[in-house]
Amino acid sequence: MTNSALLEKLVRFQQPEKVLPYARDLSARTVAAIFGTDEGDYRRAREELDRQRNAAVQRLEPLLVPLLGALPFQPGAHLAAIGESSTADRLSWFEILRSLLEAHRPDLQLRFTNFAVPGATTTEALSALPAVQRQAPDWVFCKLGTNDSQRLGGPAGTMLVSQGETLRNLAEIRRLSLPDGKGTWVWVTPTLVDESRIASFPHFAAAGITWTNADLDDLTKRLPTGSDVVVNGSAAASEAAPNAFGEDGIHPTITTHEVLCTQILQALT
Repeated sequence: MTNSALLEKLVRFQQPEKVLPYARDLSARTVAAIFGTDEGDYRRAREELDRQRNAAVQRLEPLLVPLLGALPFQPGAHLAAIGESSTADRLSWFEILRSLLEAHRPDLQLRFTNFAVPGATTTEALSALPAVQRQAPDWVFCKLGTNDSQRLGGPAGTMLVSQGETLRNLAEIRRLSLPDGKGTWVWVTPTLVDESRIASFPHFAAAGITWTNADLDDLTKRLPTGSDVVVNGSAAASEAAPNAFGEDGIHPTITTHEVLCTQILQALT
């Protein structure tokens, strides 16, 4: 991987301001230094990711005109996302949704907040929930559980967070994010992974970690969805195959995110 490709990957997935609770207003120069580069290269990497996201919006918009005109959002509604790297990603489904609606439904004057943190487990998301509660969003989109399902020491190894704890955390996140039943909750289920790519990815091998589709599928079936809107993340990956994942087998490509964004709009309308 070239230095520019590595920098783009770092900027795409890693957001220091989200994992440093007392450093929310880091300057571009400081973030660039954290990534071991200068401010100019950092800004160019951000601009390239913006270009890719805007290109995705341009591909989707002609296909989604009927949906964009039938959205259930009230003017001025606040949309929030809770998740891990597949949502924090600067090219994620939520960021594409934000750009799409800002460009093509400016009349709604929607507000967006992406609370997702790369690497977060449901336990960490639960501990960070006061930030969500203070914002009191009207809509909350939740895509969590993949990091919980990480296994240490191989496919039969210890799960990072037990499934029982994951389900408890998700139920509490759901209950506490929309107090008094106000607002609308949307579940985006964990995306299944490419196990062969995960097995051959050197960084996962060195760390002794892996994921299995059996674990993720079982978690999806047990999510406390109730009567909430549910969007099937695995269906998006299947539709985007064989280009559904990057080299590590766990992070969805922008193609998968485009499909997922489309499925979310379909589910909402």
